[in-house]
Amino acid sequence: MTESYTGACQCGRVRYHFNADGAQAYLCHCRKCQRATGGFAAALVTVPGGVVWESQPAWYQSSPIARRPFCPDCGTPLGFAYDDGASESAVDVSYGSLDEPERFAPTAHFGTESIHECWIDTSALPRQRSDATQSVTRRWAAAGLEVPE
Repeated sequence: MTESYTGACQCGRVRYHFNADGAQAYLCHCRKCQRATGGFAAALVTVPGGVVWESQPAWYQSSPIARRPFCPDCGTPLGFAYDDGASESAVDVSYGSLDEPERFAPTAHFGTESIHECWIDTSALPRQRSDATQSVTRRWAAAGLEVPE
């Protein structure tokens, strides 16, 4: 039985689902992905069978060869697709937009010409939970809410 995966943008306007057959996570370190996500790398999941958009994202032509889906309301980056005439379902989805991202672990690095090695193994750095940070919990409490997971 094929597993199904779901995801969405931060505000929930754009949702998608796909079947897991052959899906693999990776980190892309190319400068285009770094700028598109604002991070040291883009965490993506290749979806060989394609994505079914339950509500349509907007698309940004990020280079002469690729485009990126995103939510036009909240701005969440939703993935990456080569612009070679393939359908809008042929996209690598952003790891952070998955409803259950922990179901995937990275299997490779791509775009390593721009890799920032100091960001690869951060396991020795101190860790702080959001719900244990007084300034964060105070702000959420002022909004009448608890700190989200």
